[in-house]
Amino acid sequence: MRVLAAMSGGVDSAVAAARAVDAGHEVVGVHMALNRNPGTLRTGSRGCCTIEDSLDARRAADLLGIPFYVWDLSDDFVEDVVEDFVAEYAAGRTPNPCVRCNERIKFAALLDKGIALGFDAVATGHYARVLTGSDGTAELHRAADAAKDQSYVLAVLDADQVAHAMFPLGDAPTKAQVRAEAERRGLPVAHKPDSHDICFIPDGDTRGFLADKLGEVPGEVVDEDGQVLGTHSGTYGFTVGQRKGLGISRPAPDGRPRYVLSIEPVRRTVTVGPAERLAVAALRAVDPVWNCPAPQGPVEVHVQVRAHGDPVPAVAELRGPELHVQLRTPLTGVAPGQTVAVYSGTRVLGSATIAGTTSAAGAGTSAGTSAGTSVETS
Repeated sequence: MRVLAAMSGGVDSAVAAARAVDAGHEVVGVHMALNRNPGTLRTGSRGCCTIEDSLDARRAADLLGIPFYVWDLSDDFVEDVVEDFVAEYAAGRTPNPCVRCNERIKFAALLDKGIALGFDAVATGHYARVLTGSDGTAELHRAADAAKDQSYVLAVLDADQVAHAMFPLGDAPTKAQVRAEAERRGLPVAHKPDSHDICFIPDGDTRGFLADKLGEVPGEVVDEDGQVLGTHSGTYGFTVGQRKGLGISRPAPDGRPRYVLSIEPVRRTVTVGPAERLAVAALRAVDPVWNCPAPQGPVEVHVQVRAHGDPVPAVAELRGPELHVQLRTPLTGVAPGQTVAVYSGTRVLGSATIAGTTSAAGAGTSAGTSAGTSVETS
């Protein structure tokens, strides 16, 4: 096959490209330039898409003896990832930019361009597996290494995208073995630190980044009865489940910590309350994407709402354009804007964007019931 290897300049994508070459594919490396003003050097494990990263990717491609190109996708990245990120926070939601990047850049813009140029697949350094099902179709599964599994951020891929995806590291037992393989191959990135946090906010100051983009939008921090406890400079500085940095002037009457329960950007209010009010019994999600036939009727599944979160048993059901999920085990700190990924065993069935939740408070001990009050339905 003709394979387009996405090479970020890190160890995972370099080894993935090497394995694709070893498998006998005709491989071409491509580095996606996503930053309009790339820095010269990374700061440890922070940031990506720097000049250093592009040079590291080129050196790896040269060592593998494959053609290498840099494609400027910065306009797509700004529009589809950065601007989307800002708009979601402004609307009181909590997005995952890595999910959006995989959906709209790596497996939309990049894959579409690759297919148009005659490539059969895109190979990346993600830790996930594409297996052939009993009906001959491609299935997306969790990686062999549960600690590195990245299937959650890939759950937004549709069936056609999964069919054209290649994840050579999916069967790798551990990341340490991938680094050891890179060293044996003589790849100069063998010990390069992994990148963390949000790539376009290399200093890690998400609140400062959003403040620069959105300006001050002052409002009030209130309790569940509407009593004003403090003020803030923008609801975008908060996420559901947040405990620190709430700007509260006095403790709760019982002395227990408060947490963000909901965010109302129109009224400019942030509602806080006790930890038990964070427990969620049900989810309502929109814009579902399936890489298999959409489920008919209620189905027993496992769902995951964070990249490194634990999957929990649930019942999922499509009701018109929405996905409704009853959780067998309540989850905490679930926010609108997050992605809910749906699994059957190790297989990813699809995903949707959380639009609202139902609190487990008052639902008794029967996990997964629909009892409770709405915490956030924006």
